[in-house]
Amino acid sequence: MAQVQRMSRLMVKTLRDDPADAETLSHKLLVRAGYVRRNAAGIWTWLPLGKKVLDNVSRVVREEMDAIGAQEVLLPALLPKEPYEASARWEEYGDLLFRLKDRKGAEYLLGPTHEEIFTLVVKDQVASYKDLPVMLYQIQTKYRDEARPRSGVLRGREFQMKDSYSFDITDEGLAESYRLHREAYQKIFARLGLDYRIVSAVSGAMGGSASEEFLAPAAAGEDTFVDCPACDYAANTEAVTFKLTPVSEEHGAVEELDTPDTPTIETLAEHLGVPASATLKNLLVKVDGEIVAVGVPGDREVDLGKLGEHLAPAVVELVTAEDFEGRADLVRGYVGPQGLEKVRYIADPRVAPGTAWITGANKINTHAKNVVAGRDFEVDDYLDVVVVQAGDPCPACGTGLKMDRAIEIGHIFQLGRKYADTFGLDVLGQQGKPVRVTMGSYGIGVSRAVAALAEQSADGQGLCWSKEVAPADVHVVAAGKALQTELALDVSEKLGAAGVRVLVDDRAGVSPGVKFTDAELIGVPTILVAGRRSAEGVVELKDRRTGEREELTVEEAIARLTA
Repeated sequence: MAQVQRMSRLMVKTLRDDPADAETLSHKLLVRAGYVRRNAAGIWTWLPLGKKVLDNVSRVVREEMDAIGAQEVLLPALLPKEPYEASARWEEYGDLLFRLKDRKGAEYLLGPTHEEIFTLVVKDQVASYKDLPVMLYQIQTKYRDEARPRSGVLRGREFQMKDSYSFDITDEGLAESYRLHREAYQKIFARLGLDYRIVSAVSGAMGGSASEEFLAPAAAGEDTFVDCPACDYAANTEAVTFKLTPVSEEHGAVEELDTPDTPTIETLAEHLGVPASATLKNLLVKVDGEIVAVGVPGDREVDLGKLGEHLAPAVVELVTAEDFEGRADLVRGYVGPQGLEKVRYIADPRVAPGTAWITGANKINTHAKNVVAGRDFEVDDYLDVVVVQAGDPCPACGTGLKMDRAIEIGHIFQLGRKYADTFGLDVLGQQGKPVRVTMGSYGIGVSRAVAALAEQSADGQGLCWSKEVAPADVHVVAAGKALQTELALDVSEKLGAAGVRVLVDDRAGVSPGVKFTDAELIGVPTILVAGRRSAEGVVELKDRRTGEREELTVEEAIARLTA
């Protein structure tokens, strides 16, 4: 027996026009179709239809997690400061953390993610290698104080997430837990009907080593990823690497050039009549307060996000005018690596040993040419720090990469022993000695997946859900008169008794046109219309996705829908 939802009693209010503040398709349609309601910036109420879709996504996630042997728990969202202080994430998360104090002055946070707390739970509950491996998960509300919450439920300050954690004795065990989660995620996203890509990624504030993202291509996506048209390589732009290839060429001696009023790459290239790619850009930043120079080809930009990931947990910020005071070796607009004193020099691999550049001469209105990496200056660290561009070579095969936008719907990490080291998570090993546990962390954005599905599957008429996640299997529309309404309700009850989830539009005083428009907007996979041939016992079935229509007798329609 399945529920029959009558729209005459259902709290659903559809809108004809898009919300004024909505930019993305999912934001517009989820509000217009009565699935969600905004309470404040980044804070949303899930209305009855929306809650059903959210619950269906959670059900699929839960079923596939249970299938790999993961055990569901529920941890608090209100968490004490101390574990996050011990892991250094109390500071690393910065303004993203919601922080608060209780009446006694003790400090707390609203959990953005739960590595610390899961580690402490396992430390308390597990004592021997015989108790491992173990995989735990929860589906819970998370909190992040986003500076600019936007795009509806895609980027909120409160959101639903599945986070799971694996605990193993060996690195081989961790690799197996990672594989199980990876395959479970593939099944989850396939069942949900999402088009997705698995891409190499960086771990960020999570820590750890191996890391992959599951991205759903969509115009509204905030992530940019690259993929190769010639091989299976795909990666988040922050994870793309460039091979360091030293060059063996002879170059002339360093020669200074008179370059008045050329403090930028653009003015320098124009003055000399050379491409920007022939110049060396030297960006000055501060890393935990110390000045560091970053060298990249003049036609490229430094990806500060990438740089920050490489140097984490150090704080990276741009220098200011005050930082040049008292530093004769730092001439603003004319910095070159060959004259820097006591400054760490980081370069992108494109600035390889043997490459020659036009760069600052560390004198006002002066540049230098034939400045050769490895001959005239040394690079302290090579890091991939440029903003990736379409056409950059694939790290796997060398073919030019393509770029696309996507929504991050999942992320998996091999954390290793980062948190186990922090909290002393040991168990008694087979040899009777303590063994440090190794961990994995695996997240799925449950509420974000709803928005991603809306982005990918909607059409010009509205939402278009797959059966797995739709709020109902069939949307029955009574096209007006008492006879049609009576037939619609009768068919709905019979379908419900057969286990079919039904949404029936039995609203009085609402025109057939409005009902049909709402059925398209709400997006249930199949629409059954009790219309002009109701007296003959004939109804119309419509496939919401394809638009195909077919007239059937009531008995044929019920048989079709319950098969």
